[in-house]
Amino acid sequence: MKIYELKPAPGSKKKRKRVGRGVGSGHGKTSTRGQGGQWSRSGGGVRPGFEGGQMPLSRRLPKRGFTNIFAKEYATVNVSDLNVFEDGAEVTAEVLKEKRIIRKTYDGLKVLGNGEITKKLTVKAAKFTSTAAEKIAAAGGTAEVIE
Repeated sequence: MKIYELKPAPGSKKKRKRVGRGVGSGHGKTSTRGQGGQWSRSGGGVRPGFEGGQMPLSRRLPKRGFTNIFAKEYATVNVSDLNVFEDGAEVTAEVLKEKRIIRKTYDGLKVLGNGEITKKLTVKAAKFTSTAAEKIAAAGGTAEVIE
């Protein structure tokens, strides 16, 4: 095989469709838009979800549920993620954010009980699950609820 014999794989190179460049191009006159009507016009067409005047599906379906404007959203962390700290360290939402264990603090921190903890830590959070509080206490640490 010589370098001048190299060719791209069949079907890998495709010519750009140049519409409206004369009848000889095969895409002249109507420029692949058909014979007139709404879709042939500049800026023509309908908005997404429009069904020709029929009641759209999004309006035919019933509404369900609501968003509670008083709901609190907590940043969550598992006790297994707290093993990165040294023994005797104080763990707060700000410290976790600095270490990039959580991204945002939202309305506070909630500690979940998934995994095991081996370090003796003082953890300050808005909420603890019962298993998380038990595991922190079993490791010799303390779980302090802050508001």
